[in-house]
Amino acid sequence: MVVVAMVAGLAACAAGNGRAPVEAREVAVNRPTVESPSFPQRASGASTPTRPSASGGTRPVSGSSGANPAAVVTPVPSATVETAGGADKPGYYTVKQGDNLYRIGLETGQHWKDLARWNGLPDGHQIAVGQVLRVIPPGETPQPDDDAGDKAASAPPTAGTPTSRPVTSVVVGGDAASSGGLTWIWPVSGPVIASFDGLKNKGLDLGGAAGEPVLAAADGRVVYAGSGLRGYGNLIIIKHNNTYLTAYAHNRALLVKEDQAVKRGQKIAEMGNSDADRVKLHFEVRRQGKPVNPAQYLPKR
Repeated sequence: MVVVAMVAGLAACAAGNGRAPVEAREVAVNRPTVESPSFPQRASGASTPTRPSASGGTRPVSGSSGANPAAVVTPVPSATVETAGGADKPGYYTVKQGDNLYRIGLETGQHWKDLARWNGLPDGHQIAVGQVLRVIPPGETPQPDDDAGDKAASAPPTAGTPTSRPVTSVVVGGDAASSGGLTWIWPVSGPVIASFDGLKNKGLDLGGAAGEPVLAAADGRVVYAGSGLRGYGNLIIIKHNNTYLTAYAHNRALLVKEDQAVKRGQKIAEMGNSDADRVKLHFEVRRQGKPVNPAQYLPKR
């Protein structure tokens, strides 16, 4: 009986121009799709494997994310995946080639899970080039970016114009500074080897040794830990409040998970050279998704 059923099934395929029937589904857009995100590269909710160290203990394996399935995201019924004219409105983002939800979250200052929920994206989170995504909560009005000090901080210095710290930053001791409602510290002790320019370098590159501790620059919550953003290697993104994110790239090992709360000065990673030509930490500060000069927030050395 089983053999007869198999033969009948093959005959049915042959009768249909050689193709097995597939479940019909509606295609919302007719543009190239962009994989977003690549789940095996995400470290959320997974137990980080360890390997023995020279001291007899264990340490996390760089870039490990386990094999747990992707987190289930519940869509918001009122969310809109594609909105007519939305590309020209504040609070919306048009998907570009190479984008994924992780990168869009970094560019807009949002958690990638929130983006998926606000836009009703199904499991798999495939997005299309040209698709318009909501990047603020449904019903919320975009807030104008009217902080002159932070706008100045995000602009690269012009020739002949000396740079200075904005008046919004107040040193509160030799090791910390207060700005934007947060108290900041340097994430590593190494020297600045490449400065912020806002174009080619959207942060600071800091030198150091492989395995050196990487510290959270301010209190916050981890919104990304993985290697899914090209050019950043093993990356951690921390959301500090509704305004500020920080990013820590090229690590050897990641010591925190998505949605984990962290404190200023907590060890979150180990320095490395993942997706880089040397051991370094690439450190970014983002204000409402826009890169600003980290040196304007960190204490003077």
